[in-house]
Amino acid sequence: MSSVQPGCLWVVATPIGHRDDFSARAVATLREVAVIAAEDTRHSRPLLLHHGIATPLIALHEHNEREVVEAVVRRLQGGESVALISDAGTPLVSDPGFRLVRAARAAGIRCSPVPGACAAIAALSVAGLPSDRFVFEGFLPPKSAARRARLQELAGDPRTLIFYESSHRVAESLADMRAVFGDGREAVLARELTKLFETVLDEPLARLAERVANDPDQQRGECVILVAGRGEEVDAKLAEGRRVFAILREELPPAKAAKLAAAVSGAARKALYEG
Repeated sequence: MSSVQPGCLWVVATPIGHRDDFSARAVATLREVAVIAAEDTRHSRPLLLHHGIATPLIALHEHNEREVVEAVVRRLQGGESVALISDAGTPLVSDPGFRLVRAARAAGIRCSPVPGACAAIAALSVAGLPSDRFVFEGFLPPKSAARRARLQELAGDPRTLIFYESSHRVAESLADMRAVFGDGREAVLARELTKLFETVLDEPLARLAERVANDPDQQRGECVILVAGRGEEVDAKLAEGRRVFAILREELPPAKAAKLAAAVSGAARKALYEG
């Protein structure tokens, strides 16, 4: 007997890389629904065929979501079961689908998740940063000025910060994070998770930004950036940095004293001039 209920919208997570990171329940659900709404049917079809899923596909992406939602809701109201998937990971997490889920719920249609992979959570699980409280920011603005403005708003947040970033902007974003958060803030770049060239780099922002800028291989693939929140450790570094800076400034020019104090304490060089 089918476990898929008619007139239900199933929100199904798909693998973020490794094809076998697909739950048995997700595969069974996608086989049994009447239709699958996919972000990119050309991208999803090989994965589905690999798992023996021949269910018809329709495209639902950011450019056609408004138009397709109405048709999908009508099918659901008619008793059909529909699954929503994105190109990778959990739908709606920096992916299309919000309008469909909202419209379905407004129409009284049951929406049920089939959980699975999510790049943000997968990255957090291996980052070694505090995970009891975190905030997911998705993609930052593409332009540096707007990006720095948003980062400035987050500079005092005590929670671990999680960002998605495209490969062609990852170096620029890390440079902006370094400028706003300071050289010593802990950060992690989790790249190509569950794939052949998976890397997880954890270093202070100064070193991480420089490493990625100088290594084209780290500017490829799917990227998640995690940054430690501003907390007691950051404040302690700043206090120690200012103490060392005050001592060195008696013998050295301010710029050189700040550079050395930052290197010793891990505090941001610019912050040593404040207070």
